[in-house]
Amino acid sequence: MAGEPFWRTKSLEEMNGQEWESLCDGCGKCCLVKLEDVDDGTISNTDVTCFLLDTVTCRCRDYTRRFERVPECIRITPETIASLLAWLPGTCAYRLLHEGRDLPDWHPLVSGDPDSVHRAGVSLSNRVVSEADVADEDLPDHVVDWTV
Repeated sequence: MAGEPFWRTKSLEEMNGQEWESLCDGCGKCCLVKLEDVDDGTISNTDVTCFLLDTVTCRCRDYTRRFERVPECIRITPETIASLLAWLPGTCAYRLLHEGRDLPDWHPLVSGDPDSVHRAGVSLSNRVVSEADVADEDLPDHVVDWTV
């Protein structure tokens, strides 16, 4: 159908770099510090984020050098997405499209407004603290039961 948006007509593998990057809604959820139970592999979210995340805008403060500065930062690609599903939030555009679902109305590509993710209450804006302000031993005290 003519005029269909690229995310409905292309697979993740077919998208160019600009299209791929535009899928990020700016929610910040992928930057949450997560704790994994060593016994059963259960992943718990905390209300603590990577020190590079701006906790108001939910954007990385050093996006181009994030992998150098944060070696554990995970690169989401068409090749890695299947292995990251347990880790990616249910609202993530990469996950949604990988699973054959469409983008929600609040997604900036649909709404045309980069702040729609914040107004919809989907982002972490003003709900989290930086890992720079939390000691590692205190992370279990920051586990949250948000539907992310």
